[in-house]
Amino acid sequence: MALARKRILIIIGGGIAAYKTLELIRRLREAEAEVRVVMTEAAKQFVTELSVASLSGGKVFADLFSLTDETEIGHIQLSRDADLLVVAPATADLLAKMAHGLANDLASTLLLATNKKILVAPAMNVRMWLNPATQRNVATLQKDGVLFVGPDDGDMACGEYGPGRMSEPAALLIAIEAALRHDTAIPLPVSPHVGAVDLSGMRVIVTSGPTHEPIDPVRYIANRSSGKQGHALAVAAAAAGAKVVLISGPVVLPDPKGIETRHVQTAAEMLAAVEAALPADIFISAAAVADWRVAEIAEEKIKKGVETTAVLKLAQNPDILHTVAEHKTARPRLVVGFAAETSEMLDRAQAKLARKHCDIIIANDVGAGSDVMGGDENQVTIVSEDKIQALPRMNKDEVARQLIARFAELLQTKSGRGSHG
Repeated sequence: MALARKRILIIIGGGIAAYKTLELIRRLREAEAEVRVVMTEAAKQFVTELSVASLSGGKVFADLFSLTDETEIGHIQLSRDADLLVVAPATADLLAKMAHGLANDLASTLLLATNKKILVAPAMNVRMWLNPATQRNVATLQKDGVLFVGPDDGDMACGEYGPGRMSEPAALLIAIEAALRHDTAIPLPVSPHVGAVDLSGMRVIVTSGPTHEPIDPVRYIANRSSGKQGHALAVAAAAAGAKVVLISGPVVLPDPKGIETRHVQTAAEMLAAVEAALPADIFISAAAVADWRVAEIAEEKIKKGVETTAVLKLAQNPDILHTVAEHKTARPRLVVGFAAETSEMLDRAQAKLARKHCDIIIANDVGAGSDVMGGDENQVTIVSEDKIQALPRMNKDEVARQLIARFAELLQTKSGRGSHG
């Protein structure tokens, strides 16, 4: 099913149409979607928390300052765990709060804090809907990328007729499926003080993906890196105007359009490709390079014998990040490394920063359950000598844009802006 395992956060506003939302929840559950529900205080005047909880199969959230809820799942995380937020019914009051960035209850706070698309189903009196103030709010929200379904024309509970009826659950279900056919992640806006990201005239080298260290003609040592983050960084740097050389280990991703991509298999090949691509203004070592290689590669496939164990003698691979950071003649002005850790992330990232002599380490937790390696999202912490800055969990494309913006800002603070062409 198209909605199977999709996470939907429904926000129920205070309107008579709230009864339709109960049917929507039932249909979503039938389609095997995971549903969480937030109710405004006004919504409780029309439907009960008990009926909503029974249909959704989970806890109903309503209180912004609930200590229990904050302990179990913070309101920020509640808004970001979903694939899509659906406001039904979306009252004139909720639309106004959204348009003006108000956050004085749980529902409006979630709507302001979310990093996912929002679909609203307006429901209100015809004159309220047609009021210029409401129409201004709708125009603002549409410009901001909020999706709308309805309202429909019809008889109102107040006895009037016209646009303002909330769309039927079947129509809402179709709109939800349509919204989820696209990426629902919302990019994090760059802070106003950062300014436009401009790397024009600069040369950037990015390494990406894993390396494969052969054991014999058939087998190799590798890791779970997909290359998604490294490739995204290359694309973001190119979008900022840089001339980018992407040095990619073996991945299934297509080469980014318009970016010079050089393919390698082993750590030794990657180091050679990096040194050949120098000089550069920025070097981003995003590849998950194997620390070890087999000391002697077997010329033929190693056969299983009567022994129950086999011994491989390993040798250390070259340290690409340290080599570039210590380069005597062509060290880039900014050298960035990655630290993928399963424990003690910050301590190990700070130690790596000092040991490798680079300028920045991007640390991330790749432990069990993180879904970072091979996944579409990442949560990184920027570690430098004098600052540690944690970014929220985001789509890897957005992580890349945010990191490139920060790299550009850092370069602007350095004296001069020389280019290597």
